[in-house]
Amino acid sequence: MERAFEKHPEALAAWVQLNTAIKARMDLRRYELATVAAAQRLRSSYCSLAHGKVLRDDCGEPLADIIRDRSTAGLDATDLAVMDLAEKTVDDATAIDDADRQRLRDLGLSDDEIMDVVLAATARCFLSKTLDALGVLPDAFLRDDFTPDELELLVVGRPIAAS
Repeated sequence: MERAFEKHPEALAAWVQLNTAIKARMDLRRYELATVAAAQRLRSSYCSLAHGKVLRDDCGEPLADIIRDRSTAGLDATDLAVMDLAEKTVDDATAIDDADRQRLRDLGLSDDEIMDVVLAATARCFLSKTLDALGVLPDAFLRDDFTPDELELLVVGRPIAAS
């Protein structure tokens, strides 16, 4: 990723600053659930692998179960609604209406927390689309960090680099 931004270090620095600001306001687990949902919908292998690893390793979540069918993966209604909003943000943000936000309010999220989910999803759009448009492949070492089943679920766009 750093090589992709080599000639535009200011853009990478701005991305890091933005992403850090978004993450600082959110629980890591919620951030990763929203980010993985967005990355999957964007068909970003790079971001699905990177954030899937964090969701599995740092948050202790059953990654393959969540990707395969999150409704049966033991997530609560709030987690499911967060992931749904992240996907809908990626799919068609103009289709989001107050009923979508009210669903999260009814589950206990504040408007600020809803904004955090939207920011996580829209920030993922920027990075995923930038990396994919530039042909950036996920690092080869990631192949060793996942089971074959997880790889099948997470490599949703560009393939992992050969070396």
